Amino acid sequence: MVNTMTHTTFKQRLTGGLLGLLVALGSVAPQAAWGNAELYNQTLKATTWILAKNSEGTSSGTGVLVDKERKLVITNAHVVGDARATVLFFAETKENGRPETSRSHYLTNVRKLGIRGRVIAVDRKRDLALVELDRLPESAEQIEMAEDSVGPGEEVDSIGNPGSTDALWVYTKGSVKAVYKKQFRTGAGEHDFMVVETTSPINSGDSGGPVVDRNGKLIAISQAIAPKARSVSYSVDITEIKAFMSGPWKLAPLPITEVLEKTELTFEKHESGHYQLELDGSGDEKQLIFVTKDIEYYERADIRKIWSLAYAGDTAPTAETLMKLMQQNARTKLGSWTIEQTPEGQYLLVYVVKIDATATPDALKSSMEYVAKLTSAMKKELEPQKEAASASDTLNEWLAN
Repeated sequence: MVNTMTHTTFKQRLTGGLLGLLVALGSVAPQAAWGNAELYNQTLKATTWILAKNSEGTSSGTGVLVDKERKLVITNAHVVGDARATVLFFAETKENGRPETSRSHYLTNVRKLGIRGRVIAVDRKRDLALVELDRLPESAEQIEMAEDSVGPGEEVDSIGNPGSTDALWVYTKGSVKAVYKKQFRTGAGEHDFMVVETTSPINSGDSGGPVVDRNGKLIAISQAIAPKARSVSYSVDITEIKAFMSGPWKLAPLPITEVLEKTELTFEKHESGHYQLELDGSGDEKQLIFVTKDIEYYERADIRKIWSLAYAGDTAPTAETLMKLMQQNARTKLGSWTIEQTPEGQYLLVYVVKIDATATPDALKSSMEYVAKLTSAMKKELEPQKEAASASDTLNEWLAN
């Protein structure tokens, strides 16, 4: 039989069938994703500009409001550094409904727009920090978190405050390349967390900003760029954010300058960037003490190092001296002796103490005084002088107390 159906009839039937299928699917279709402008405006209500003054100076970054009731903002640990006090700004909307993007506007009106924040938790391994705010503006809205990680190929949007431009609240669009566990190092230290690798460019100042899916839900926060790859950026996955917020919190260490000032001791910055002090040693001697500008850490242990030099020379310590140092290492209450050799071949005998970076100024002061007296006593003992015996007595007295 010859098919006599006309082109018009076929088109009508096809159109009708497709419409029926679309109607049927419409009842089970997911909620439509937001448009870019709507998504940006909604995410902006939870986005903050963060300023923090730490031992390296004032840092600038981005954060996102994750708990409106408790006034909690999450950002990267490297944004706040070793600071505990921060100043945050939420976007102020102009008459045309668009955000004010001028940095100078917020700095000039800091008394009105600035909000004080206190760093209440850090996790350097995940490069995350939590900031508690004094108050919230009426326009601020808590961001909604995604249930789980995103997958490769999904589109993502982000907001940040890049230092490379004069504008704040900058919008960036990209897509997910991969989601995986990654161990790597940045200028902020060693990291180990679930990474969301995206094509979204991240600049200095974008760190800590929200990365959201097409429904406006938080799926990560911006963290760093891949220096040896093109169009690759890293963000901290939502699973890491949730684990951090639900786990035990640890306070961020104070900047070393702030701790030293509270000891009421005189100190100055060495050309190496570390800090030096002259403290009373054994007898009437003054001993030069150094405190590191950087904080060493492992997992959630934050360590600050104090050290002093007892000997520097071209001759290696004798076996008798080495044995004495090993015995003292077993008896000292804090720290230990270490022997190092410079590239020029000079031998250094150094006493090193590592203390909790969150220790009080009094604890830091006591530790430095201990290092000064112990190192000074050893320095005298290593000198071929008659007073070595009395120096040894002083050392033993300190070890006994």
